[in-house]
Amino acid sequence: MFGSKTDDKNKKAMAQIASSASVNTLVQGTKVVGDIEADNDIRIDGTLDGHLRCTAKVIIGSTGAIKGEVSCANAIIEGRFEGKLRVNEVLNVKETAHVVGDIKTDKLIVHSGAVFNVTCAMGSGESARVKAATSSEETAKKVNPANA
Repeated sequence: MFGSKTDDKNKKAMAQIASSASVNTLVQGTKVVGDIEADNDIRIDGTLDGHLRCTAKVIIGSTGAIKGEVSCANAIIEGRFEGKLRVNEVLNVKETAHVVGDIKTDKLIVHSGAVFNVTCAMGSGESARVKAATSSEETAKKVNPANA
């Protein structure tokens, strides 16, 4: 009766905050074989053998391991990764990490001490095409200044 509207607003606000700050966790000692899709951050301290698609951040903890294919917005790797990794924004490889595979990311941070044996492509596809086109135009101007 008294304050019910305020209570309802507070409950809705708290639910919204909780859902936006949610982190899915695969704890140490847990093994998943299969595919995972997540809209919120996900932390892997156990083992995943399969595919992971995440629209947010993927964290592979120091006890975590993923073998398979991962696509996400951002990633922090402290544990082991083997496979294909696509990071739309920033990949942060910590000193305890062991990474083997094929990487595509926009930005990359590799800390001293990390094992990083990968084939790596950086930059978004669009920016890479723009840079290539600009380089081609500049080369053409240098070769044939009359067309400049």
